[in-house]
Amino acid sequence: MNIHATLATLGLEQRETDLYLALLKLGPSSIRDIASSAGINRGTSYELLKGLQKKQLVTYYPKGKRRFFCAENPEQLLVLAKEKSDKLQHSIDVLRHEIVPDLSSFQSNDSGVDVRYYEGDDGIEFVLKDILSTVGQSEDQSYSVYSSRLLRKHLYRPFPNYTRQRVQKGIRVKVIAIGEGGEDAPLAERKWIDVSGQEKSASYLAIYPPKVVMISLTERDYPTAVMIESQGIAMAMKFSFDALWQRL
Repeated sequence: MNIHATLATLGLEQRETDLYLALLKLGPSSIRDIASSAGINRGTSYELLKGLQKKQLVTYYPKGKRRFFCAENPEQLLVLAKEKSDKLQHSIDVLRHEIVPDLSSFQSNDSGVDVRYYEGDDGIEFVLKDILSTVGQSEDQSYSVYSSRLLRKHLYRPFPNYTRQRVQKGIRVKVIAIGEGGEDAPLAERKWIDVSGQEKSASYLAIYPPKVVMISLTERDYPTAVMIESQGIAMAMKFSFDALWQRL
């Protein structure tokens, strides 16, 4: 259980978490005892405790001329998480329905074709997530793929839960496999092209209008991807894919 990493998503820095944990163990305590237990100097501890007060995770009461601090019940962390979740969902809604459409209208693209380049596992993960996002918002929640045997074992390395998320979203896929192999999966259809030892390169091509993405491996299995956003190009490739699919 990584408490620090989890509470960091709620906006608590590491030292704030240390102070909160110290207070839970100590019970109501003076600033001196709290700072000593957490291993943080008194001045810094006092400032951090004020931040925890604003998050409603710490309260204090006077005792003589001194202040004694105490930690709120850990259930308050769930309240804080719910508030963060609600704010994030609101931001997502505003981005989706207002900000992103407005910003997209500013974007200049005279050619009507947008080409982008990605590399490394992080780049491939971004591309795979884009496939799920784009197809998930389309009317026809399906896409088409050419997949070579040499690339298959590397493709989902940065995103091992890809297929499970695709199925959860109800997204269907048709795969023309170049070379033998390939695992069956829910909501997936697969046909094969027999290359009989002629396969020399690792490649993957996904067609999900208005986009097409091509993934390949360079030396040392380093992945690169080119994404083309063009309704005309994507539909032309989809028509050719569908024609080949009917023949196989």
